[in-house]
Amino acid sequence: MHTRRVHGRDAALALARLRNATRRLAELTRDRAPTGRSHDDADDEAGTVDTDDAVGFDPLPLLSELDRHGARVCAIGQVAGILHGSAELTGDLDLLWDGGPEQAAALVAGFAAAGARLTDDGGAALPMDAAAFALPKVLFATPTASGDCCTPALPWSELPVAAYLERCEVLTTPDGVTLRYLALEDLVAMRLAVGRPKDLRRAAELRRLRSR
Repeated sequence: MHTRRVHGRDAALALARLRNATRRLAELTRDRAPTGRSHDDADDEAGTVDTDDAVGFDPLPLLSELDRHGARVCAIGQVAGILHGSAELTGDLDLLWDGGPEQAAALVAGFAAAGARLTDDGGAALPMDAAAFALPKVLFATPTASGDCCTPALPWSELPVAAYLERCEVLTTPDGVTLRYLALEDLVAMRLAVGRPKDLRRAAELRRLRSR
């Protein structure tokens, strides 16, 4: 299995979708008062767009730093959905990587360069080192994006997420940044397995996009 390279008009369209979503979100949250809720407190219906992490959200600076430092991370969740054409906005960035020790140093360097703070699944602060990324899931917060960084070791309801990672879609921005994101079929499968109202709604939307 191999990644699928997205070229030309398709790559430009996917990137335009993400940048347009970022602009729409900035307009939506411009005058929003703080709620005290992070992406980890998101409502299962509305999603992270209603949390404080949506304010100033832009995943591209973090993704750029990770790529610049050689980290091979794959966007999952709604950022991947937006790249495929989903109209729903999001306020968090969910990432998947292979969990291998050779990649841990690259993730440490990329997240550090982006000014990230790390916590475990219980909210305890973690040092910015390879040991933190030995966990199946790490929560991160940077000035422009917060979310989860996961490995295939996380329980995924028997989904073959390691295979999803190997066959993800890849595009290169005009600035030379490589972006990786789940293939549409794999994103739908992940949505259905999680099964929250927002996931089922977004899976249905992705299926409609696929049928076109």
